[in-house]
Amino acid sequence: MNVIVESRRNNAVMRTRLSYVASEVAGQLIFCVISFYLLKFYTDVYGISAAAAGTILLLARSTDAVDAPVWGIIFDKTRSRWGKNRPWFLWLCFPFALFGVLTFCTPHLGSTAKVAYAAATYVVCSVLYTGINTPVTSILSALTSDTQERITLTSYRMFGSKFGVLAVNLSLLPMVEWLGHGNDQLGFMRVMPIYGCGTVLLYLAAFRNLKETVQDDRHSLSVRESFSALKGNGPWFIIFASSLFFWIAFVARISCAPYFFQYVLHRRDLISYANSMDVVSLVSILFMPALCRRFSKRTVWAASLIGSVVAQLILCFGHGGAATSVALAGWAAGFLVSGIAMAMPFSVLSDSVDYGEWKCGVRAAGLLTAIGAAFCLKAGSGLGGALPAWILQWYSYVPNVEQTSRALTGIRLSFIWLPALCYALAAIPVLLYYRYERLEPQIRRDLAERRATAAAVSGSN
Repeated sequence: MNVIVESRRNNAVMRTRLSYVASEVAGQLIFCVISFYLLKFYTDVYGISAAAAGTILLLARSTDAVDAPVWGIIFDKTRSRWGKNRPWFLWLCFPFALFGVLTFCTPHLGSTAKVAYAAATYVVCSVLYTGINTPVTSILSALTSDTQERITLTSYRMFGSKFGVLAVNLSLLPMVEWLGHGNDQLGFMRVMPIYGCGTVLLYLAAFRNLKETVQDDRHSLSVRESFSALKGNGPWFIIFASSLFFWIAFVARISCAPYFFQYVLHRRDLISYANSMDVVSLVSILFMPALCRRFSKRTVWAASLIGSVVAQLILCFGHGGAATSVALAGWAAGFLVSGIAMAMPFSVLSDSVDYGEWKCGVRAAGLLTAIGAAFCLKAGSGLGGALPAWILQWYSYVPNVEQTSRALTGIRLSFIWLPALCYALAAIPVLLYYRYERLEPQIRRDLAERRATAAAVSGSN
C-alpha cells in the first residue's frame, strides 16, 4: 500500500513539473520570436527605421510601468474555483497568441501608419504577455512551500524555456524561407499562426494539470495592502535591481546577434545555429539545485553574472575569418554561464513573497512577481532592444547593405560592450543577498507556526 501511495505521489510531482514546463514553452513560442528577431524584423523586413523600431520597443515595454502593478493587484484580488493564478492561462492564452501573430503581420501602409500599426500590435501583445506570464512565476509559491522543490521546479521551467527557444530558433528562419518562398514578410505571416496554435494548446495543458496547493484563504488584498509587502522587503529589491540589468544585457545581446553575424562576421548562415546555442544554458540550469545545496544562492547567482561579463569579453576577438570560432566560443560561453542568472530570480522571488508575509503579514505574490519578474523582464527587454537600436541609428546603420566602419563600431558596441556593462551592474546588488538568505529557515518555521495557529483558531470557530 505504501508503495502505491508513494508511486502516486511521485506521479503527481512529475505531472506538476512537466505541466510547469508546458507553461513556459507556451510563452516562449511567441516571446522568443520577439526577443531574438523583432528588432531585425522591423528594420530589415518591415522597413521601419532603427530609431523608430527602438522607440516602439521601449514604448511597449514602458507600458509595464503601469500594467505590471495593475496585473499584480488583479492577481492578488483573483478568487475563482481554479485558484488565483491558474485561470489566467485559460482566459488569456488565445488573445495573447492572436496579438503575437498580428505583431508579425506586414500590412501595406505608409511609413507613419507602419510605425503606428507596429506600435499598437506590439503594445497590446506586451500587455497580454505580462498578464499570462506573471502567473507562471507567481503560481510557484502556491505549488509548494518547499524552497528546494521551488528551485527544482524553476530548473524544469528553465528547461522548458530553453526547449522553446531551441525549437523556435531551429525552425523559424527555415520555415519563413520555405513558406514565404523567399518573401520574408509572407513567411512570417504564415509561420506565426503555427506558433500561436502551439501556445494556446500548451497553456491549456498547464491550466488543466497545475494545482495550487498552498492556499491563502484570507480576504482579497486592497491596493494599499499589496504595496505594503514591498516595505522593507530587502530581498525583493535586490532581485528587482539585478533582474532589470540582466534582461537589458541579455536582450541587447540576442537582438544584436543577427547584425553581428551578418555584417561583422559575414556569416548570415550562422544566425539560426548561433541563436540555437541558447540551449547550452541548460547545463548550468540543471546543475543549479545541486550547486545551491553546495554553495549559497548568492554565490552561485553572482558567479553566473560575473562569468557572463567574461564571456562578453571573449567576443572582442571575433572579428571575422579564423576568429569566427572564437566568437562562437564566447557566444556559447555567454549562454552557458548566464543560465543560472536567468533562472535564479524566478526561484528566489517566491522566497521574497515569504519574506513579505513574514515581515508585514501580507502575502502579495501577484504584485511582487508582477513587478519583480514581469516588469523587469519587459522593461529590461525594452531597454535591451531600444538602446542597441538607437546606437545603430547614431552610428549610421543602413539595412541590407555593406556596412561602413562607423556602423560596424555601433554593432560591436551594442553586441559586446553594452551587455558586458549591464551584466556587471546586475552582479552588484546580488552580493548583498546572503544576509537575507540566512533567514530562510527561520522564516519557514515562523510562517508554518502562524498558519497552524490560524488553522486551529479557524477550526475551533
